[in-house]
Amino acid sequence: MTTQAPQFPGAPVVRREARDKVTGTARYAADRTPAGCLYAWTVPATVAAGRVTAVRAVDALAVPGVHSVLTHDNAPRLQEPDDPILAVLQDDRVPHHGRPVALVIADSLEAARTGAGELHIEYERDPHDVTLTEDHPGLYTPEEANGGFPAVRNRGDVEKALADSPVQTDATYRMDALHNHPMEPHAATAVWADNHLTVHDSSQGSDKVRGSLAQAFGMSPDRITVVSEHVGGGFGSKGTTRPQGVLAAMAARHTGRPVKLVFPRAQLAEVVGHRAPTIQRVRLGADLDGVLTAVSHEVVTQTSTVKEFVEQAAVPARVMYASPNSRTGHRVVDLDVPSPSWMRAPGEASGMYALESAMDELASALGLDPVELRLRNEPATEPDSGRPFSSRGLAACLRDGAARFGWHDRDPRPAARQEGRWLIGTGVASATYPVLVSRSTASAHAAPDGSLTIRVNATDIGTGARTVLAQIAADALGADPAAVHVDIGSTDLPTAPLAGGSSGTASWGWAVHKAAADLAARLAGHSGPLPAEGITTTADTEQETAGESPYARHAFGAHFAETAVDAVTGEVRVRRLLGVYAAGRILNARTARSQFTGGMVMGIGMALTEGCGTDPVFGDFTAKDLASYHVPVCADTADIQAHWIEEDDRHLNPMGSKGIGEIGIVGTAAAIGNAVRHATGARLRELPLTPDTLLPYLL
Repeated sequence: MTTQAPQFPGAPVVRREARDKVTGTARYAADRTPAGCLYAWTVPATVAAGRVTAVRAVDALAVPGVHSVLTHDNAPRLQEPDDPILAVLQDDRVPHHGRPVALVIADSLEAARTGAGELHIEYERDPHDVTLTEDHPGLYTPEEANGGFPAVRNRGDVEKALADSPVQTDATYRMDALHNHPMEPHAATAVWADNHLTVHDSSQGSDKVRGSLAQAFGMSPDRITVVSEHVGGGFGSKGTTRPQGVLAAMAARHTGRPVKLVFPRAQLAEVVGHRAPTIQRVRLGADLDGVLTAVSHEVVTQTSTVKEFVEQAAVPARVMYASPNSRTGHRVVDLDVPSPSWMRAPGEASGMYALESAMDELASALGLDPVELRLRNEPATEPDSGRPFSSRGLAACLRDGAARFGWHDRDPRPAARQEGRWLIGTGVASATYPVLVSRSTASAHAAPDGSLTIRVNATDIGTGARTVLAQIAADALGADPAAVHVDIGSTDLPTAPLAGGSSGTASWGWAVHKAAADLAARLAGHSGPLPAEGITTTADTEQETAGESPYARHAFGAHFAETAVDAVTGEVRVRRLLGVYAAGRILNARTARSQFTGGMVMGIGMALTEGCGTDPVFGDFTAKDLASYHVPVCADTADIQAHWIEEDDRHLNPMGSKGIGEIGIVGTAAAIGNAVRHATGARLRELPLTPDTLLPYLL
């Protein structure tokens, strides 16, 4: 008896690299150990601002096995890189605590680490400032926020509308820095051979890394190969080129031997980006029926003195709800801190926590069901741009989620339900994420033996990209996905954008679909056996992705949470978490559910466990490892369900898909915070909601 293979679209095909990963045969950047390989260990700055005045390496070089020590005095010189954080070991300046100031290279990892401990570095300290406040004298309004969005957008007269609104809310929400902490630390193995540089790098986009290395080392990109075959998570921290590849390449050039570098977890927080802390003031005005008359979302955040990065937390408020008057803006201050960067759903995760908490507060002030409040403020077009939505499934997600969750069976009164010492509450929040797509290329090949091969420099960071791309190609070719081989993860393949912004599958898949459809047409018109070299087609989506869509394209979702708060200890448990999403055509039900669920797990961490302050005296982050930076574990994630509605959107791409990698985190923290308020009657406006912050309201 034969078993029919799962059919596309949406089939829950098992990811094809799963066995390699669970058996340990999948090879990551740090698993590459060329002959004669040396090991490097970075030495981070121990001051928050100043400069290095002296480095004494005698004791370090005396450690058996230590090969050399690189500092700003002897490291290879770089051209000006495309990202200032990559200009490592180029001068004596210390812009923040943890900045690499030396690199010890040895025959073994143990010798390199021991040598780093024997290095003596002297500093000239400057006064430093690492504390973000809403009235900081250095605050300024940037031109743009991350993503190229205008920092400030205004419609109508917000102040007058607020003053005239019979119901108003005005609240400020705070978040500390959050850290990506993927399972695989940032690592690189670099080899120079025959004037060619090969780097195995833990990255979300090897084409981007190759471009950065080419600029930094003043080389033609065709003399550089970057491989990111398997990547153990990134959550944005590997979405831009990070220092490990540059440092490993510098060390390999200096020593003439291959060099492997792995950042220890304790150093990651200060060298690979983080979600910037934010202070967000949200003011809402509404009439007595709950129709919004004014929305004001003002964000204060920080960046570093190395580069400007502005978390676009106010941007989602430009999309979500109808209001004739709106103000959304960002102010930022340069502090002596590491450079913030992308973390899963940058802007949306932070901003929607504040906006959706404020919507819950408005619902309480109106005496209106929070789901109904959101439904009453559905916009006909995108509020700020006026563009029609290509599709907008938020209302369907809210209604479907409410039915699945049993939302309308709840007692709306706060602190009304108790089971022993546990206070029980439920909360809801909306979610959104933009549909992003970038130019990509791909090739499709049919061999005489009947095998089919897709080649595209996509990066699989744990999302199942290999599997879904095979399904897309199989759909276009009318073939079994199992017959399609997919090559990804190397700059020797057709160029493709990075895995980020929930845009990977949409971008790579478009090129793969185009190449596979062309191959299908070639094969249909071919008679007789294929030539010995087979038939190959190539595709480039430059033309298709060049222009701006006339439609506002976004994924939407609704999160529902049930929490239990221990009235004695303040402990919060998430008993149930439900997400319902409108994300276009779901290409693989198994991997999609995994993505949605993973985002919700991160949302639990954002709400309850994750947070990292900055020590004002020493200028460093207070949580530097997984013992002090608490991420959710299995016991924290008992009942998580992810569902989606059927959405046929013809204005996206040939697959009809929207990104799904980030929307799962966007509304989760707000839903949990709203549930805690419903359970206890106490509205806390600062994350995470740890027992010590809740206890004063429970005594």
